[in-house]
Amino acid sequence: MKIIFAGTPEFAVAALAALIQAGHEIVMVLSQPDRPAGRGMKLSASPVKQLAVQHGLRVYQPVSLKPEDVQAEIAAVQCDVMIVAAYGLIIPTSVLNMPTKGCYNIHGSLLPRWRGAAPIHRAILAGDAETGVTIMKVVPKLDAGAMISKQAIPILEADTTQTLHDVISEQGALLMAEAMQTLQATGHVAAEQQDESLVTYAHKVEKAEAVLDWKKPAVELSRQIRAFNPFPVATAQFRGNTCRIWFATVLEEHVERVEHAEAGEIIALGQTVNVACGQQVLSIQALQMPGGKRQDAMQFIQGQHVRVGEVFK
Repeated sequence: MKIIFAGTPEFAVAALAALIQAGHEIVMVLSQPDRPAGRGMKLSASPVKQLAVQHGLRVYQPVSLKPEDVQAEIAAVQCDVMIVAAYGLIIPTSVLNMPTKGCYNIHGSLLPRWRGAAPIHRAILAGDAETGVTIMKVVPKLDAGAMISKQAIPILEADTTQTLHDVISEQGALLMAEAMQTLQATGHVAAEQQDESLVTYAHKVEKAEAVLDWKKPAVELSRQIRAFNPFPVATAQFRGNTCRIWFATVLEEHVERVEHAEAGEIIALGQTVNVACGQQVLSIQALQMPGGKRQDAMQFIQGQHVRVGEVFK
């Protein structure tokens, strides 16, 4: 089939690769404009654009899809299907109506739970037992289209947004390739409407949400730290500096002194930095001080000469 692929970040790369491998004709790749990146702030192509260029595909990078000349450019390729994966720009209804066989999206949750910008973060923060990926039809209303297929993915205690992102990206690529195979073979894909009574929204992550409050239970802090890895990364004050905390889990075994420790107090050191919380103990395994590199707990303890009794604020 003749496909327009609209995607920008690493999340979308696996899907584009799967469609290329399946032999579809990718007539246009829509990706956001190149952005400054790195220390030199040089213009950098998106991961999707990089893959498209490697395969000699036509890349189009408008700042908006609303102008008439942009829409005329898209209409001219006369595609059968448009596939969207974390594109990042609003797609006008007029553009959604251009493909003769529809417009389809890869969404990183089990819809209708967690429509919106940050479904993986919100699933971890909420303590969900599982998340997943949904292939759906694209409609003007946000993430509200009929669902074609789903794949559930368990959320483990060691999962971060990064680890789930990678699994969901790969699973989404497989499901989308299967859906397009069915569409090509039969001209139709079955779809189920979402139950509007079960809708929740995954609002965009704000940096202020990453500040830790040690009066909260350790289980909530662990979720917060894992949800904000790799961005924006959870933070706490240590010796007057902003310390980034990359990974932590709840310490299961009993630790002496915890009943008398204040929230944020380091109560034990070893392979991890164990910190008293509002309830239970947080076992911190990866940290980073300003100007330094990310370190495992033992490197941090030795490098900073950390002592039991010191307090994270």
